Amino acid sequence: MMTTAAHGAAVHIENCGKTFADGTQALAPASLDIVSGETLVLLGPSGCGKTTMLRIIAGLETPDQGGRVLFDAQDMTVVPIEQRHVGMVFQSYALFPNMSVADNIGYGLKIRGVAKAARDQRIAEMVALTNLTGLQDRRIDQLSGGQRQRVALARAVAIRPRVLLLDEPLTALDASLRDRLRGELNRLLRSLGITAIYVTHDQAEAMELGDRIVVMRKGAIAQIGTPREIYFAPTSRFVAEFVGAANIIEAPVAEGHLVLPGGRLEVATAADAAVATAAVTTAAVATAMIRPETIAIVDAANASLHGIIDSISFIGDKQRMVVTGAADKPLTIDAPNTVCVKTGDRVGLSVAPAAVRLLPGDA
Repeated sequence: MMTTAAHGAAVHIENCGKTFADGTQALAPASLDIVSGETLVLLGPSGCGKTTMLRIIAGLETPDQGGRVLFDAQDMTVVPIEQRHVGMVFQSYALFPNMSVADNIGYGLKIRGVAKAARDQRIAEMVALTNLTGLQDRRIDQLSGGQRQRVALARAVAIRPRVLLLDEPLTALDASLRDRLRGELNRLLRSLGITAIYVTHDQAEAMELGDRIVVMRKGAIAQIGTPREIYFAPTSRFVAEFVGAANIIEAPVAEGHLVLPGGRLEVATAADAAVATAAVTTAAVATAMIRPETIAIVDAANASLHGIIDSISFIGDKQRMVVTGAADKPLTIDAPNTVCVKTGDRVGLSVAPAAVRLLPGDA
């Protein structure tokens, strides 16, 4: 186990925006607090500003006037990257092909003047921690993509950075290797207890790695929350549809229920019902989100909501069904593989009121 300090820096981003010389606003002014030892994921589609925010934290970009970046309450806004003591892992890895694995890992230590004995000890620690044992003397061009990714991580962490910054480090890998290394990266970050900021457009990476997720859209923060909050309690239609599969239903509300073509669906609480009813007073319908796995197929005779099975796809551990006639558009349902229905069957649908998430209609 490594003997590094247990935690990294607490990071405070204050009113940081970025407007380029041609007038393009890559990032609207944003403020964010990152707890020491936390893994924070910046999630969003291409061009949403997540990499710009990461570059501002790193010192590779300067925020617009009035923006500040602080590490442990120390103002780092104009401090160059080489003095911020951050570790960075890029999508391209940026390894030195003419150096061995060990020399790549120890490069940052060498330029910082760490003595050879201490450097060799740190390299050995990182080799063990990142499962690179036996590969220390290999050249980079003799490594697989997954091994190169581990070297890049080991090099970034070897300097014991105050903050570790990762910009889509797994994107270049194939899907199966990416899934496996995601778990290894999660283990590594937890064992280090380091402050890490991770940029990705991949929802699965964000959900597995993040203590909290910052969902970004069009250069602005759309929502901040834990993976569970982001998934089950999105605050906008964009977040609901971007993070995981979602059924978006538009319907009027009466007596605490969504009134649908196939029946009625109870809203979770009196407070939610009031919100939905208020939405109907200012618009034609209320908007709700329901995750596919929260809809159960039940006996039609005792159900308050009904539909017709339009299609069924068997996916091993589950069945993905499309049901028409229940709502204003077809519903996607992820049902257990033990549910026996066929195309054309009229079925009942059951949804726990807590699984119905009301959204702003114009989000």
